[in-house]
Amino acid sequence: MYISALRWNPVWTTTVLLVPFVVVLTAGFFYLYGVIVGLLSKTSVRNKVVVITDALSGLGKECAGLFHKGGARLILCGKSWEKLEELVDDLANASDPTVTFPPKLVLLDFGDMDSMPEAIAEILQCYGCLDILIFNSSMKVKAPAQTVSLEMDKLLMDNNYFGPVTLAKGVLPSMISRRSGHLLLVNSIQGKIAVPFRTAYAASKHAVQAFFDCLRAEVEEYGISVSTINHTFISRSASEASQEKTVLYTKKPLGVSPDEAATEIVKTLNNKRKEVVIAPSLPKVAIYARSFFPNVFFAVMAAGVNNPGVRSRPDE
Repeated sequence: MYISALRWNPVWTTTVLLVPFVVVLTAGFFYLYGVIVGLLSKTSVRNKVVVITDALSGLGKECAGLFHKGGARLILCGKSWEKLEELVDDLANASDPTVTFPPKLVLLDFGDMDSMPEAIAEILQCYGCLDILIFNSSMKVKAPAQTVSLEMDKLLMDNNYFGPVTLAKGVLPSMISRRSGHLLLVNSIQGKIAVPFRTAYAASKHAVQAFFDCLRAEVEEYGISVSTINHTFISRSASEASQEKTVLYTKKPLGVSPDEAATEIVKTLNNKRKEVVIAPSLPKVAIYARSFFPNVFFAVMAAGVNNPGVRSRPDE
């Protein structure tokens, strides 16, 4: 009777046969995707000089590991020499020394503008040139505008705007003379829209976004690419999965994981995409609403401030 039912129900039979095929096909697709991304990371950065600012952050370490295994000549920048050395040891232990280059280290603190000329000179002296510069560092402050001092405003602007801009201007002559190079800015989505209690932070992110958007057109004739990646925020690890209410969306996972962001950086470098937004649907809609329906956007932001159950994340 069971066999007879199968014969007389072709739809059910086809479904039973197709489900395992679809599962295997989907798993194979994701496996191939991972392999392709790994190959792209190697082919796009092998033997290239890659500078990573704030290499000690979660995303910085993820990029360092990915590019180091891909055969890049890394220049890792950070505020602590001891922690940079620890990172180099970790990279050496996780890679094959016969196909990788020992990273070079440079102390870099965007909050100390007086040290920037020396840091830029050291970066250029490491290999005499550079191919890729990833601007990864950021400083965040959450508070009502009237409670943030001007000193804090200036420190935010140094870290998020003047520091990256100074570094970009310092390496541009070298890139222009070689007529090649890629500048990639890892920026917040608040370079596109602004939410309450982020006045100075959003201002600094808007400023640096505008600088690199303008710069893109200026240096295109020299063969230099400029990319920006705007994310909601980088979570501490891929395992974080708790949820929380925000102004822009009711519930969401804690941002983009470092490995997801690093993968997006590799794809952006390889494809030379000019702009990438990593965010859920609602924040993307907010970007368009800010342009085409500003009054609606402002009303939503004000409602978020007035509703004590809706708040911004403390780390973004």
